[in-house]
Amino acid sequence: MRTTTRAGRMCLVIGEAVIDVEQASAGRFPADPLTVFEEWDVFRSWAAELEAVDVQAPTGPDGSASPTPRQVFAIGLNYRDHAEEAGLAAPESPSVFTKFATSLTGPDTQLRLPGGRVDWEAELVVVMGRRAEHVAAGDAWSYVAGLTVGQDYSERDVQSVGPMPQFSLGKSFPGFAPTGPVLVTADEFADPDDLAIECLVNGESVQKSRTSSMIFPVPELIARLSAVCPLLPGDLIFTGTPSGVGHARTPQRYLRPGDEVVTRIEGIGQLRQTCVAA
Repeated sequence: MRTTTRAGRMCLVIGEAVIDVEQASAGRFPADPLTVFEEWDVFRSWAAELEAVDVQAPTGPDGSASPTPRQVFAIGLNYRDHAEEAGLAAPESPSVFTKFATSLTGPDTQLRLPGGRVDWEAELVVVMGRRAEHVAAGDAWSYVAGLTVGQDYSERDVQSVGPMPQFSLGKSFPGFAPTGPVLVTADEFADPDDLAIECLVNGESVQKSRTSSMIFPVPELIARLSAVCPLLPGDLIFTGTPSGVGHARTPQRYLRPGDEVVTRIEGIGQLRQTCVAA
């Protein structure tokens, strides 16, 4: 199953059709995506039996896969080659920070550059479909609504200011957390733990890897996080980025007005941001 949002409304994607869930269900499920995530298992059963309907989604921009999550988790240094390019040892436990919810946006946007050192970080994003608390890694996939594409844009000056790193602030400017273009349930993939991921800047491939290279794969992340705090339906987990970020290059490279960033993951789709001056 595939879902997306249009003008903030939950929609099903069936082939080329984008179907408004509230209208197609005659009000059984609301337009609010977060409320649908609260009933994810029931919603999936209804969607599986949905017959052909002529209910098109409203006009409006595509939205985030989960536009109003209560919690957004992000994982640092979750690919060994990225830790190496940063000059750091691979972590023994996940390095966790947050991206504040006001940074969330849709898949095809303008990225306003607040400073001169904005960097790219292509990421697989997990959307939770059930409350997860003290979940074993072996059971973790059953708590996932689906997967989507994400970018963890980072302003490196703000990130590094002060005696302690300000990861959450440096990564939470408006528009710094695009996701989309669809949420895809795990059963759509031959192996949801092994997907090709790539980032291109102005057509040049700057990051290219597979999610199987994660140090802590999705089930392990869910187990580790849910051991500390409950994960709620609709919550997002940005799972980390592979090597190739601009900050680690020689010379360092950052985004400039006019640059185009495309982020894509096998079986899901792609994001596209056009950079503009703030």
